[in-house]
Amino acid sequence: MRRVALLALATFLLPAATAAAQAETARSNIASAWVQFGPGGSAEARAVIRDPRWGCPFLLVDGHKTSMATRASADASFPLVCSVPLPAGPANASLGFDEESEADAVDRRTGKWVSVAITTPLPALPTNPQRILVLGDTGCRIKGTTVQACNDPKAWPFPGLARAAANLKPDLVIHLGDYLYRETPCPANFAGCAGTPYGDNWETWNADFFAPAAPLLAAAPWVIVRGNHEDCSRAGPGFLRLLGPEPFDPAAPCADHLSPYAVMAGTQWIAVMDNASASDTTVDEKILPAYEQDFAALKAIANTGPGHELWLTAHRPIWAAITGPLGLPIGGSATLIKAAGDLSAFAAISLMLSGHIHTFEAINYDAKVPPQIVAGHGGDNLDRTPLDLKGTIFQGDSGVHVKDGLSVRGFGFLMMTRDPGGAAWTIQLYDSDGTPERQCQFGSGRVACPQPR
Repeated sequence: MRRVALLALATFLLPAATAAAQAETARSNIASAWVQFGPGGSAEARAVIRDPRWGCPFLLVDGHKTSMATRASADASFPLVCSVPLPAGPANASLGFDEESEADAVDRRTGKWVSVAITTPLPALPTNPQRILVLGDTGCRIKGTTVQACNDPKAWPFPGLARAAANLKPDLVIHLGDYLYRETPCPANFAGCAGTPYGDNWETWNADFFAPAAPLLAAAPWVIVRGNHEDCSRAGPGFLRLLGPEPFDPAAPCADHLSPYAVMAGTQWIAVMDNASASDTTVDEKILPAYEQDFAALKAIANTGPGHELWLTAHRPIWAAITGPLGLPIGGSATLIKAAGDLSAFAAISLMLSGHIHTFEAINYDAKVPPQIVAGHGGDNLDRTPLDLKGTIFQGDSGVHVKDGLSVRGFGFLMMTRDPGGAAWTIQLYDSDGTPERQCQFGSGRVACPQPR
């Protein structure tokens, strides 16, 4: 019997209190568990295991048991990470540890495994997502003299925001990147972040993302977008180990760029693009060819899902705005604008979703590109953005201009709810406490956010 802490036989032979304590130990050994979509429409269950001596837990789906595999072995900075593909369609799934003897763990009437330990339930895969929650830029910034009060829920609201978002019971969560901002030590004698870990390691990832996001990770499957804070000079190795869409390679723990891929979350078709390393202010000629290939790949992705509405998710918005000199709106990613070329890659895309700018923005353009929603206001220090984005001056001349657009200030997140008939979406803006703020509509190639009455 391999896992002495949780033998199924012990449930019968040990006192009830001891068996219960062992079961609780099993549950607490799963530091985090979640479901995320990856390339090809596949979905995976993943788990972080505190004590690697336990090995990976099992996956139980509607009574059928499958072993999880090691995604990344434990090392000095990170614990064991496990993963297993999930079958398509809704199912009752959970993770746990128990005895591997069939005599003790199989219901002989049905032939199905029965868990004798406390297990961690997983969210079900959506068949036709009606409620899609969108957020981004959720970490707490600590870098040199730029310090956010991570211990103050008003200054860093992500833990409460995640609880409020989970209470709305989304079918799917889209995170638009930037999970880890605690890059340097908290300054001495500053209580606002006293005791916090920092750097690319499990303690920091857990403090900045996994622990506060736990209710939301348990509420629904996720689409994971890489942010610029997850590039290789920052938290890229940890991101690729924990959340990366491709198998983790310990011999090459960080890749500067990942190819775009398609997610089929039920009936919702979503392209995920890694533009974490694209320079905004100047054209990076070294990486430009990679992004040119990405936009060509978007055309191929669109051709593989005809008849499905296609959204593009990427951390950096191509055409969005911050407040510039004299209060004028300026912005745009110079590298991505040049890589986008003749804009033909956007022909089949109906909506762009991005973070990076720490605010909410809804933008319509006068060129043949889809509208843009920016939702980078999930927790990090907010950016100054003009309320009216019309007349934004973009980097370079792409022929794209803002027809109309606005920003809404403050921390928060979005819930996109499919309208009856499926042709349009209602976008409800929430503040960090989960209080409704403002409502927009997306449909027929346009995002409209009327003034509240």
